[in-house]
Amino acid sequence: MSSTSRRNWVLHVDLDQFIAAVEVLRHPELAGKPVIVGGRGDPTERAVVSTASYEAREYGVGSGMPLRIAARKVPDAVILPVDHEAYNAASEQVMATLRAQPGAVVQVLGWDEAFVGVETEDPEGYARRMQQAVLDRTRLHCSVGIGDTLVRAKVATGFGKPRGVFRLTAENWLDVMGERPTIDLWGVGSKVSKRLAGLGILTVTQLAAADEAPLIGEFGPNMGLWYRQLGRGDGSSVVDDTPWVPRGHSKETTFQVDIVERAQIEDAARTLLDQVLDEVAADDRPVVGLGLKVRYAPFLTKTFTKKIPSTTDRDAVVEKAMELVAKIDPDRPIRLLGMRAEMAMPDDAREGHTPTRSGW
Repeated sequence: MSSTSRRNWVLHVDLDQFIAAVEVLRHPELAGKPVIVGGRGDPTERAVVSTASYEAREYGVGSGMPLRIAARKVPDAVILPVDHEAYNAASEQVMATLRAQPGAVVQVLGWDEAFVGVETEDPEGYARRMQQAVLDRTRLHCSVGIGDTLVRAKVATGFGKPRGVFRLTAENWLDVMGERPTIDLWGVGSKVSKRLAGLGILTVTQLAAADEAPLIGEFGPNMGLWYRQLGRGDGSSVVDDTPWVPRGHSKETTFQVDIVERAQIEDAARTLLDQVLDEVAADDRPVVGLGLKVRYAPFLTKTFTKKIPSTTDRDAVVEKAMELVAKIDPDRPIRLLGMRAEMAMPDDAREGHTPTRSGW
C-alpha cells in the first residue's frame, strides 16, 4: 500500500503464539515442534490448554481445550506447565519496547497485545520498524493491524498473522469484511451471532445496513446500536494510555477429584475468597458485588452473582459469599469452583467503558 499524508493511525500489536513462543525461547530444542502449555504440564490432571504452538494448532488444539483431549490429538506434543512469571517478564519487555517507539501512545490490552496510537504518513513502514524493534529486544514476533479506528485495527491484525502487517480502514472495510459472518467481528461471540441470525442478519454487510428497530428490540438501545456500529467498523480512534483499573479480582481451582461434601465445598470457597480479598485489600477499594462459578461433573458450568452494599468489612463479604455458595446443588459432584469480588471504581476511572465499546 502506498504512503499517505501524515495523519493519526491506530496500530494493534498482537504477539504471535506468545506463551508458546516464550517457551521455545527458553527451550530452543522445541522450535518447530508441537508445543502445548497448560496447567501443571500433566495431561492426566484436570487442566485446560493456555496456548498451543502453530504446529499443535494444525491438529485442532486450541485454548480452553481440556489438556487430556489435546494430548490425545497430538500424541507427540511437548506439554509444558504454565509459568506466569516468565510471561509477565516477556510482556513487560515488549510493552517497554512499544512505548520507546517515536511518538507512540500505548494502551495495553493484555499480556500479548496493545494498541499503539501514532501520527505518521507511512503506517506500514512504522509497523515494520516496530516489529523489528520488538524482535531485536525480545526475540518475539508480532503481527500488526493498521486502522482508522480501534475496531478496524484489531480486526486487521487477524489478516496479518503471522508476522505480517495489514491495513483495514473505512475505504476497504466492507470489501474485506462484508461477506464474512458476524462472529468474525471483535466483540461478537457465538450467542450474539445466533441472536443476530434470528433477525436475519448473517453477514457483516447485513449488520452494517440493519434497521435500528429490530436491533434495539433484541439487544436494547445501547447494545443494539453498538452492534450495528461494530458492523461498520466505526467507533473511537483514540488510543488512551491511562492505566487500566481492574473492576474486580477472581480465583478458581479445578479439583483433581470431584468434591461433594458441603464442608469441603465451603472450605474451598473460603480459601479462594481469602486469596481474592487479599488482592482486593491491596487495591484499597470496597467490594460491591460477588460472583460464584461452579462446574458440576461432567462439564456443566453455572455462575451466580450478587450485588452487595459497598463494604470493606471482610467478614461481611464472606457472609454474603456464603449465601451464594448455599445455592450450589446438594449432593452434586463439583470439578471446579471460582470466586470473584467486584470493587467500586474510583471516581477518575473510565467507568463503564471497554475498548470494544467504542474506545474509552
